[in-house]
Order: sequence, then structure tokens, then C-alpha cells
Amino acid sequence: MSAEFSGDAPSHEPATSHRPRGGWFLAGVRAAVGVPGLVLFASTVGFGGFAREAGLPLGLTLLMTGGIWALPSQIVLTGSIAAGSSLVAAFVAVSLSAVRLMPMTAAIMPMLRGPRTSRLRLLVLSHFVAVTAWVLAMTSLQSLPREGRAAWFAGLGLALAGASVVATGLGYWGAGELPPVLSGALVFMTPVYFLVSMSGAARSLTERLALAIGLVLTPLVGLFDTATDLLWGGLVGGTLAFLIGRVVGRAR
Repeated sequence: MSAEFSGDAPSHEPATSHRPRGGWFLAGVRAAVGVPGLVLFASTVGFGGFAREAGLPLGLTLLMTGGIWALPSQIVLTGSIAAGSSLVAAFVAVSLSAVRLMPMTAAIMPMLRGPRTSRLRLLVLSHFVAVTAWVLAMTSLQSLPREGRAAWFAGLGLALAGASVVATGLGYWGAGELPPVLSGALVFMTPVYFLVSMSGAARSLTERLALAIGLVLTPLVGLFDTATDLLWGGLVGGTLAFLIGRVVGRAR
């Protein structure tokens, strides 16, 4: 994996900055304002409309956005509630859909850790690890001094989460005005953005193979099991990409 996405500390980190913690926090907030943030905002508008059509109350819908903070998991839970699934079944389905966030969290936490960053603070920040925040952070953190990274990510995460809660409310309120097809299309914008961003950031053969194999394998697994398709597609695809990359690397 390239150094940009490995989570390892780069060999030459930026020099120590004397900017106060509040300055780094505001810099993270500003980083949330851009195309990725707009894509997430639009996607969450779509989720708000989807949740209302499924019969969820507004309070629960807003709580799901702020508390779960992962659109696929929110959609899985909404579908489970609408289908009348048991609490245990809904819990298992949401947990499986969130497994993909574990390697993302493991990759970013070492980059956020500074000389004075407590474990409790890292635990709180881990809540904001989702697709948009992760992509933005992994492409920006290594250009920041280590002591400012946690505050920067806190500003980024809180800004994205706050805007998403507002977007959810707007989507819920305007659900009657949005055609169901448009709501679904809005929700679909985030995974499309994630795919485009990761494709552009992939540098090594292993990273490119992982994306390619995952794109082919995950839909095939989804034909038989939609609850764990992302998990198996990522696990098997990533493992195959790693092994092929090792073989090719040795051959060279």
C-alpha cells in the first residue's frame, strides 16, 4: 500500500506549527466545505426522504444520522425497521454493514495520534470515521503537523456530521416533493464519490487490483447475500490483490 494510505508516519513530517488548537479546528471545518461535503449533503437529503417514506419518525431519523453516521448502515437499519425485522436481526445487519469501517479506522488513528493526544480523544474521533471524512483526511493529514491533526479532524467530522443532520431534516421535510427515484439517486452519490476518489488515489498495483477485484466480486456475492457482500467482497478482493501484488513484486 502506498505511504499516503498506509497509516504509517511519513519519513519527513511537516515542521511543528505554533497555530493554536482552535485554528486547526476551524481549518478542519473549512475543509468540509467543498465538493465532497456537498455530495454528502445531497446524499443525506436523499436518506431523509427515504426514512420518511419508510414511516420513521423525524426524531429517530435525525438520531440515526448523528449517532450511526454511516449512510449504508442507516439505510440497512431503516429497511429492517420498515420490514418489521426483529431487534437482533437489525443489530446483526447493521453491525455487518459497519465492518468495513474497522480497517479505515485502524488506518487513520495512527495518523491522528500526537504527543498529547489521549486515547479517549481518539476514541471520540473514531466516531467520525466514515467515507467522506476518511477520504478527505487521508489525502490531507500528512501535510499537517502532527500536533494539529486531531483538532483538524474534529473540526472536519463535526462540520460534516452537523451538516448531515440538517440535510436529513430537509430531506425528511421535503420528502413529499422528491420522487422516490431522485431520493435513491441522491443516496447513491456518496459511494460513487468514494469510488472515484479511491481510484484517483490508488498508486500501487495492489491498490488498483483491490478496487478492480472488489468491483467485480462484490456484486456477485450480493446475488446470494446482500447483508455481507461488502464484507466478503472487500476481504476476498483485498486478500487476492495483496497476494497478486506480492507475486508480481517478487517477479520484478
